[in-house]
Amino acid sequence: MSLAEITARVRAAEQAAGRAEGSVTLIAVSKVQPLDRVEAVLQAGHRIFGENYVQEAAGKWPDLRARFGAVAVHMIGPLQTNKAKVAVDLFDAIHTVDRPSLAEKLARLVQERGRCPELFVQVNTGEEPQKAGVMPGDVDAFLATCAAMDLPIQGLMCIPPEGEDSTPHFAALAGMAARNGLSGLSMGMSGDFETAIAAGATHIRVGSAIFGARSYAV
Repeated sequence: MSLAEITARVRAAEQAAGRAEGSVTLIAVSKVQPLDRVEAVLQAGHRIFGENYVQEAAGKWPDLRARFGAVAVHMIGPLQTNKAKVAVDLFDAIHTVDRPSLAEKLARLVQERGRCPELFVQVNTGEEPQKAGVMPGDVDAFLATCAAMDLPIQGLMCIPPEGEDSTPHFAALAGMAARNGLSGLSMGMSGDFETAIAAGATHIRVGSAIFGARSYAV
């Protein structure tokens, strides 16, 4: 499926939900994708991308930014605390703030630099033991901790359990965000982004539907 087709579906979903055109940010998830596929999407005019790995992004995006101009790169994978410094300098947004130690490190870096990427707290809406994210019952307290450190959080992010209906997870995340006065909702991927838009998503993360299947033999 092409970028144009995905964009058309996003616009249709916005309209169906009674939302303004362009109210949803499409993040093209370029992790572990061949460079020629990424370049093709850049050449098609898209400028917002998502990466899961700091090292891969650091090796890829400085050159692409130099060649293609202003590009926003979002960190959507787990972030190790010892890579936070590189991440703050490299990424325009970090969607995976998920523990106090990372929040503390980010807060120090933000104070030192006087600038901050757009930040989202990842919520483990399915309470899956193998998955990162703040547990739903701890979200309010974690957000209060971030606020006490002057760490600005713009929204929440979730990845619903695989094989489950995403709808209740999206609704739950939207409720948590509204309760805490947050406007950003990073939710929805290739298989369920239209459902996410109906539930209020402001950022959707679409990879394989744009680029094709990934090969992890890298």
